[in-house]
Amino acid sequence: MYNETTLTFTMTAYAVMENYKYWMFILFLLIYLTIIFLNVLLITVISQNKELHQPMNVFPCILSINEIYGSTALLPTIMAVLLSETHEITIKWCIAQVYFLHTYACAEFCILAAMGYDRFVAICNPLHYHSIISNSKAGKLAVLAGIYPAVVFGGFYSLTIRLRFCGKVLPKLYCVNMELVKNSCSPPPYISIVGLVLIMFTVLPQIMMIVFSYAQISRVCRKLSRQSQRNAFKTCLPHLLSLTNYTIASLFEIVQSRFNMSHLAVEARIFLSLYFVILPPITNPMLYGLGTQMVRVTLLKLFFRYKMLPTLLAKAVTIASV
Repeated sequence: MYNETTLTFTMTAYAVMENYKYWMFILFLLIYLTIIFLNVLLITVISQNKELHQPMNVFPCILSINEIYGSTALLPTIMAVLLSETHEITIKWCIAQVYFLHTYACAEFCILAAMGYDRFVAICNPLHYHSIISNSKAGKLAVLAGIYPAVVFGGFYSLTIRLRFCGKVLPKLYCVNMELVKNSCSPPPYISIVGLVLIMFTVLPQIMMIVFSYAQISRVCRKLSRQSQRNAFKTCLPHLLSLTNYTIASLFEIVQSRFNMSHLAVEARIFLSLYFVILPPITNPMLYGLGTQMVRVTLLKLFFRYKMLPTLLAKAVTIASV
């Protein structure tokens, strides 16, 4: 249980933005609205076109839902704490935010691993794709991607909520588990080891699936023609870019949580700490939206439909008045 005498944590990283906090608030608000808009737009476009109701297009929708979940767990809180006078966050919400952000990060890797397997089946077994990756199986993979983080992180999270806190200073913009452990009165000696094991379970199975998938894709592509190899590369490119982007972002956060990064400028540390929950949610909808021809066509149809709607309404009003 948390210490009743220490009901809040002070987030010291906000001090560097104090002189221009209103501008930063506007920036974070625009980033958050952009994330919501892009991801909701991708989900809407795919849901509107029945021809896109296939696993290879459904997985990006699931990825977008997870990114809305992660950014909503972080950015509104950042904006609220930024405008507060004391830059404090309650312990209860801090612990909840730890759960939200850690499950978001794990789910992101799970979904990317499922998408890698989907690419493997589409390229290596194209004739059996719809029997191997049916909509029902894709749904089961999506459910697993949501349950797995809750189960893996749940055991470790039960240790976190039992901690008593003597410190009340967090040198970040948001709450992470390692900083809570550092502020605890007497952390269990094994909690750091359990944390490393947790990271392994969070990342290793997914990486193994992705490596296996792309090893098989590489093996098959060596036997294909140049044109088929280019088509396979185009199919895999959005996934490879989003995987690379998120892996780099996660490594930044893991390194910052585990090692002393005081030699870096505060502004650089803030950017690197926010990378994993800001850049992927913005870039992924564009990669899977603009990178898929059918999605682009559906988007243009929706755009022109709603663009012409005011004109059609005006004509209807004119006819009715006559």
